[in-house]
Amino acid sequence: MSVHSEIRKVTTHRLSEMKLKQEPIAMLTSYDYSMARLVDEAGIDVILVGDSASNVMAGNVTTLPITLDQMIYHGKSVTKAVQRALVVVDMPFGTYQGNSKEALCSAIRIMKETHADAVKLEGGSEVIESVHRILSAGIPVMGHLGLMPQSIHKYGTYVVRAKEDEEAEKLIADAKLLEEAGCFAIVLEKIPAELGERVAKEVSIPIIGIGAGNGVDGQVLVLHDMLGITQQFSPRFLRRYHNLAAEIKGAVGSYIGDVKSKDFPNEKEQY
Repeated sequence: MSVHSEIRKVTTHRLSEMKLKQEPIAMLTSYDYSMARLVDEAGIDVILVGDSASNVMAGNVTTLPITLDQMIYHGKSVTKAVQRALVVVDMPFGTYQGNSKEALCSAIRIMKETHADAVKLEGGSEVIESVHRILSAGIPVMGHLGLMPQSIHKYGTYVVRAKEDEEAEKLIADAKLLEEAGCFAIVLEKIPAELGERVAKEVSIPIIGIGAGNGVDGQVLVLHDMLGITQQFSPRFLRRYHNLAAEIKGAVGSYIGDVKSKDFPNEKEQY
């Protein structure tokens, strides 16, 4: 038996099992083959090919500029590397809002061209028609509520969402609406921990938090943030597990020094 045949692929059904067993779900972003391979081999449950690629890969201020073609490029790169994790690709801004037929076409392109396992989109009642249409094609959908970065110009700020009762009640109603439609999981971003826990208890599908407290069914972070590659972004919910920025700069500095001093390449490093 080969090593690969022993790997139990994470599926949407397995995530449901994990919620039932109260086994927390670990999720991270990835955007390229090399990093995705490492993340998958480390044992992550879900890899999100996030539209955060717009920020960390392309240097944009928001997630809005990234295109469907660019998301498909990143998605393809990631799925080629992954053996075990469930791979979810974000649907970028403008590919599903307000036009459910376009939403279905966008989702089909993502699935056919990237070989991903699912798509993710932001919003509740406002996009429910698109959610229904995508699900009708047999494409698994992950929802996203709370702070929705694609709507940043509407909010005008990245502050915590749903602190007021009205917005909190809408978020709960939207979570139930997405569950009823058939979404397999929902990401909750930057909301009060008490609300995150309440949503996780009131719906049967897995709730993945990013700044939504410890009472949800799993957690997600942006890979470049948790590894300390990006340094400009420090929200309260971010735990940095490494300072790769310093390590990379140190390694590059050493290389530059060795080249300048003609120490590299030495006799063993040439033909």
